[in-house]
Amino acid sequence: MAVQYGLFLGLGVLLVWWQASRITPEERTQIWVSLGEVRDRAWLLVPVFFIGFFSHLFRALRWKLLLEPLDIRPSNINITSAVLIGYLANLLVPRMGEVARCTVLAKYERQPADKIIGTIVAERSFDLLCLGVIIVLAFLLQTQVISAYFDREMAAYLSKGPAIAIAAACGILLILLLVFIYRKTKNSKVGHFIAGMADGVRAILRMRRSGLFLFHTFMIWLCYLLQIYVGFKSIVATESLSLLAAMAVLIFGSIGMIVTPGGLGAYPIAVQKILTVYGVEQAYGFAFGWVAWSAQTGTLLILGLIAFLVLPAYNRKYQGRGLRVED
Repeated sequence: MAVQYGLFLGLGVLLVWWQASRITPEERTQIWVSLGEVRDRAWLLVPVFFIGFFSHLFRALRWKLLLEPLDIRPSNINITSAVLIGYLANLLVPRMGEVARCTVLAKYERQPADKIIGTIVAERSFDLLCLGVIIVLAFLLQTQVISAYFDREMAAYLSKGPAIAIAAACGILLILLLVFIYRKTKNSKVGHFIAGMADGVRAILRMRRSGLFLFHTFMIWLCYLLQIYVGFKSIVATESLSLLAAMAVLIFGSIGMIVTPGGLGAYPIAVQKILTVYGVEQAYGFAFGWVAWSAQTGTLLILGLIAFLVLPAYNRKYQGRGLRVED
């Protein structure tokens, strides 16, 4: 785990250095101008912060629905705090957030953690499905824009010579080999993982209050989208971009978040690349990518630390009176 984390963190730091080393003096000036605009419009960080909070609140309320069939009914404060602490843990150690929030909730609700962990698999499975739907929707609504981006990127790589084509062919062969191995080993960990994801999605669609679950899911992704859209207004170069552009940033930024811990380095690069499709110069895209990443990371740090402090105090207050902690 430590070696894996070190490798991904090292990749993030390398990406930061690589991106910074490519900045020209002219672009550096443009970046400082953009950051000055953000400073003058700092009030926009307030709605971004609260939109971020509501995205986590809706996630907590959605998770609460998954716990109902297990007869686990946590208070809104406990479950929201657990979600926030989980995200805080993810900034430190990738994929530890899921374990952290299950452990925290189990501790304060006095429930076995193993029962709760199963709901995380179902939740993450559904989020993956939602991201796939959003990607398809973005392609349908912006076919020409996103196709132009891929055409440009592929042309840039293919122009570098046959080595890239050979590498791509090897990659395809590797994928085919993995598919072949998977089909031959149905009882492998990969097979169990995919089966578990499918079971999780089916369980969600069959749950008693699936409509409310879908509503909370919609609100989570809407908040993610609005965070980016409001953030656009902080820089002159991006203030006129549409919700569709925000959707494209959301998709590519989400991929960047997976690549490195907390999206360090990878998120700004992904955002910078996609913004060039909408006519935003690289320097301004660089500035917005880091502003967006800093705002999201700062929101998680502040909310996570608040939850870390509030949670034990809240539970001591009510448990000291001999009451069950519930809203």
